[in-house]
Amino acid sequence: MNIAVIGKGNVGTGLAAVLSAAGHDAAAFGRDDDLARAVSNAEIVILATPYNAAEDVAGKADFNGKLVIDVSNPVKEDFSGLQVGLDTSAAEQIADLMPGASVVKAFNTIFAQHYASGLSIDGTPLQTYVAADDEVARARVKKLAGDMGLVAIDAGPLANARYLEPMGFMNIQFGYVLGQGVEIAPQWLVA
Repeated sequence: MNIAVIGKGNVGTGLAAVLSAAGHDAAAFGRDDDLARAVSNAEIVILATPYNAAEDVAGKADFNGKLVIDVSNPVKEDFSGLQVGLDTSAAEQIADLMPGASVVKAFNTIFAQHYASGLSIDGTPLQTYVAADDEVARARVKKLAGDMGLVAIDAGPLANARYLEPMGFMNIQFGYVLGQGVEIAPQWLVA
C-alpha cells in the first residue's frame, strides 16, 4: 500500500520506517516537499504533524477521497492542557478542514521511541485505539496497525477522538511531567 506520512519528526519517520518494514510503500514528507504530489500518489495519508500545522497542510493538497490518519494530540504550547477537547477534537476539526476525506484517529498514544524498539513492552504488543465514522476506513487502519505489530482496539466513531486525545495527553504527562519516561503506553485489558 502506498502511504504518505506528512511529518519528518520522530513520529513521522518512525511510522514510515515501521510501515516500510511491514511491506508497505511508505515515505515521510516535510513541509518543504511537494505535498500535493505525495498526497495524490498515496492510498493512505498519515498526519504526523503538530495539531497547529493541520490547516496549513490541508491547504497544500487535495485530500478528497483519501483515507487520512490523524496522529496528533492538540497539546497547548506550555503543556498545561489541550487546545480542544470534550465537545470537539483535533481529528474532528481536521475532518472539517478536509471535506471528502475519511479521517481516522489512531496512533496518538504511542511515543515515537516505540517505533524504533519494536512496538512492544516486555514482549507485549502495544495497543492503538482507532476511531472513525467510516467503518471501512476504520477496518483498513486496524489492519494497517496489525501489519505493524500493534493490537488495534476499535474505538468507534470519530467523536470518540474527544476521549482518545486526552488519553494521549495523559500519556505525555506520565512520560515527561511525572517522570515515568517514554517506555510506557496505555493498555486496555480485554478478557
